[in-house]
Amino acid sequence: MTPLPTFHRRFLDALPGDPRDDTGPRQVPGAAWSRVTPTPVAAPRLLAWSRPLARELGLDDERMRDPETARVLGGNALWPGMAPYAANYGGHQFGHWAGQLGDGRAIVLGELERADGSTVELQLKGAGPTAYSRRGDGRAVLRSSLREFLCSEAMHWLDVPTTRALSLVATGDQVVRDMFYDGNARPEPGAITCRVAPSFLRFGSYQLPTSRGETTLLRQLVEFTLRDHYPQFVTTGGAGDRDALAAWLLEVTDRTARLIAQWQAVGFVHGVMNTDNLSILGLTIDYGPYGWIDDFDLGWTPNTTDAQQLRYAFGNQPTIGLWNVLRLGEALLPLFDGDEKPIEAAADRYRESYAAAATQRFAQKLGLTFDGAQGDGALIQDCFDWLGGAETDMTIFFRALAPLLTADEAPTRLPPTIEAAFYGDPSAAHREAGLAWLRRWWQRARAGDAEPAAVAAAMLRVNPRFVLRNWVAQTAIDACEKGDVAPLERLLRALERPFDDDPDVTDLVGRRPEWARHKPGCSALSCSS
Repeated sequence: MTPLPTFHRRFLDALPGDPRDDTGPRQVPGAAWSRVTPTPVAAPRLLAWSRPLARELGLDDERMRDPETARVLGGNALWPGMAPYAANYGGHQFGHWAGQLGDGRAIVLGELERADGSTVELQLKGAGPTAYSRRGDGRAVLRSSLREFLCSEAMHWLDVPTTRALSLVATGDQVVRDMFYDGNARPEPGAITCRVAPSFLRFGSYQLPTSRGETTLLRQLVEFTLRDHYPQFVTTGGAGDRDALAAWLLEVTDRTARLIAQWQAVGFVHGVMNTDNLSILGLTIDYGPYGWIDDFDLGWTPNTTDAQQLRYAFGNQPTIGLWNVLRLGEALLPLFDGDEKPIEAAADRYRESYAAAATQRFAQKLGLTFDGAQGDGALIQDCFDWLGGAETDMTIFFRALAPLLTADEAPTRLPPTIEAAFYGDPSAAHREAGLAWLRRWWQRARAGDAEPAAVAAAMLRVNPRFVLRNWVAQTAIDACEKGDVAPLERLLRALERPFDDDPDVTDLVGRRPEWARHKPGCSALSCSS
């Protein structure tokens, strides 16, 4: 068994904390964190863990199978050196300032030191109340915990920047939740996920002290962030070096823009892009009512809370990313002495970075080295317009393109692999338009110097065959609630190879079944967990 890891407490040591250590709900001014101990559960049982991540953290299978590990990851015990706390932050929720929010059901256990000397935070989600739980119980249910556990790892294997998930623990307790806030609360199995990231700092971490006029705390938080996560921007002037701060804001802007371009390229919809859910490191964080696009619909959101406003719908994510960057810039205004030029520069940078990243991503999906003079911009836009003209599965469509490129001639009819992406029966005119586009694309993608087979192989490396569709995750949830973890283990194996043509997961990569179109958890979710 590997030795227990070493833990640090840099965040706690660098920043002021709450003088109280109880879990009574309260406002916590002048502090970045509150000490809290996870609340024990009845019977912690390790349902699954990410073996690749565990190995990265220096935790072998024997250590993970140790009953004491289940106790730690279930909130019933601590390893030596752990110093648990909940972070204090605020945020805009659905466009409105919500004030103090904080970790209401997340508790950082400590900063684990990896073999290379870097550290990552281990954070339990669902481990009991904190000072920021307000009226909540700090718990989480199995369905949402399993979804977060799987999607964190799925995004990692798709090469999308993300927090990770080490483990999923069943608590042995029941948790009462009203899944759709419609008065139908019921008890559900409780669970705890252990999330892992270099930091869980989010835009709202910087907004809260600014909203309270706590400029000293803001400066301390920024200096900690630069020292621990952006050392290239550390200068002798600290947070008083406005040029370094402006450069850092641009770097965060770039990371955010590139991240959302990656979301769009794989069809991921976050569902709740509040400023407290945007990472200062450019990671995907807080997997709640997320979803994967089945049919290409820019107006689709998986979040029932957003069903009317559609603020966080698939097609709106890029604009919301910019909106959130502007809110972060406003939070930093006290350190810029009120000068708004760095914020204006960040807005310009976001637009440039997103456009460049999204163009590159979708060009790669089509096997193109983008050249506007060759009409590639119109070719990509026409693809989007056609996909949106009838219910067409985004993942299946893009995956089906690569094999067509190696044919000796352009398609003369819609190939069966493209037809397989339709959810209904499109009109003849729509089919004809699709064929015309395919022929244009085929000629353009083969016009370069690279061999068609090489281009096709590169396309297969960026167009996944397997993504974690909501209906697929729901099948694992239903099984786990009945005590069967085999589907969960199968999904863990599948998501580690999203670009492979694995015959063992053929039943998981087809169109969304009709039974899943309106099934709760498959098409509609909420923030309830």
